[in-house]
Amino acid sequence: MTTIDTHATSAAPSGAGLASVADWVTTTDHKKIGRLYIGASALAAIGAIVVAGLLAFERTDATGTALPIESLTQLFSIYRFGLTYVVLLPLIVGIALCVVPLQVGARSVAFPRLAATGFWAWFVGSVTAIVSIAANGGPNGGNTRFVDLFMLSAAVAILGVLATVVSLATSILTTRAPGMNMRRVPWFTWSVLVMSLTLLVALPILIGDLLVVYLAHKYPSTSELSGNRAIGEWAEFGFTQPTTLLFLIPAFGFFAETVATATRRRLTPRGTIFAAVGLVGTAVYAAAVQAPVIIRAGFSGLSGSAKVSDLLPFAFVHVLPLLGAFLALALTAQGLKHKPGLNAALAFGLFAALLAVLGAAGNALYHIGDAGLMGTTFEEGTWLAVVYAGVIAGMGAVAHWGPKLWGRSVPTKAVLPLGLLAFAGAALASLPMMIAGFADQPGGVFPVIEPGVPGAVQFEYSGPSELWNFLSLAGHAIVLVSVLAYLALAIRSFAKGDAAGDDPWDGQTLEWATTSPAPEHNFAQLHVVQSPEPLLDLKPSNRSDA
Repeated sequence: MTTIDTHATSAAPSGAGLASVADWVTTTDHKKIGRLYIGASALAAIGAIVVAGLLAFERTDATGTALPIESLTQLFSIYRFGLTYVVLLPLIVGIALCVVPLQVGARSVAFPRLAATGFWAWFVGSVTAIVSIAANGGPNGGNTRFVDLFMLSAAVAILGVLATVVSLATSILTTRAPGMNMRRVPWFTWSVLVMSLTLLVALPILIGDLLVVYLAHKYPSTSELSGNRAIGEWAEFGFTQPTTLLFLIPAFGFFAETVATATRRRLTPRGTIFAAVGLVGTAVYAAAVQAPVIIRAGFSGLSGSAKVSDLLPFAFVHVLPLLGAFLALALTAQGLKHKPGLNAALAFGLFAALLAVLGAAGNALYHIGDAGLMGTTFEEGTWLAVVYAGVIAGMGAVAHWGPKLWGRSVPTKAVLPLGLLAFAGAALASLPMMIAGFADQPGGVFPVIEPGVPGAVQFEYSGPSELWNFLSLAGHAIVLVSVLAYLALAIRSFAKGDAAGDDPWDGQTLEWATTSPAPEHNFAQLHVVQSPEPLLDLKPSNRSDA
């Protein structure tokens, strides 16, 4: 038995309409499954960003409420769950599913039926989870049945993504082309492997916590957990940093791919960049401990042993991922000294990497007790930097690998301004929330909005709330406009644009060795790899190292 089922093929569509729909619903072609992930998460992004804008608008007036007060808890839950597990993670996994088997020279993804089942489990679970939140379920919800439904459906959705991640990791480990050892895998494939291995640790823990809380909520007499609020107490680690940094690891691999392609050189130092990307994966320790790892307030007054007991776990959970993110960005950016050509994907990759480093730095600062940021919107600002970094990386990846999936390309001069616009909007959405955190604006992953209840989260605080929240609102609006414009441009270009050719970017890796769009089984012949840049070896210029 092999990890690639040679009988797992889609029935060829006999015509338009129902036959075509059935082909997509039953497909086991990794490129189609990946595009289903990308398309669904893109539509979800529009709705989630609208919800983010509504909440930012609500915060601009600390003395009144523009939205029904009873709806705010549900909106916050949709905002957090939606952008994290219905947009960010499936978008990154979908792109990886499209690209990785092509990059490693495989004719299919490992366990294709598992990958397809994973998509449909994620899709059904995500839709059900959002519906249950809207029906007053979810974290801090008031309807017992729908709180239960949210926990089960969220677990199913995350389990679906996990199934696809298993397929990805197995593909990288077992289906590589002859000669492609782990030192020769492409940059993006390496980063996907790091992400996949860390998610195989983190996501089962999160699923287990959701199921434990579900049982405690379903049978309250058997547990001391605090009902619907136990979701935030037990599962909060899965919706915030540094766990969400794991979802963004492929953004660094994508940045390295675009630098190498744009400069048309071998990017070095290879091993050091690999190690830096791997360091970001140490954020998985946060899932292992399932609790905030902090440096306590009054750190200078602690004893020596107490300082060590704070510093060591803090370094593993927060400092090492930040160090890895910074080194991956800095070492890769060195390749830009060779004057890269005009490349929209490169700009998207750079913007995503910069936001990722901002999120990692903000995460480390947030967990220092003496900074006084715990419980403020500073955490939300770092989370937004991570989420929007993933959205921007996804936009760039679709522009970069779109020719291999659709056979047509998005015009560089048209898409480049949208990347700059999205980056400006992402910075404007996240940085004011971080600044407001220094001014003690209350925040929280799943805030409880209950007027008159002591300890309930309120929007009013001593700082200029209207200013920072208005700027964040403007940032969300800019991101929404850029995403909508990008989707319109991409749909038009991939449907009616000019043929891109098999290798439109003068690439270095195996995905550019097959036709565009790639056939169902990817390659007509088996490729033997002799270096990390097999296509570069075959080109007459054989360019030097970067």
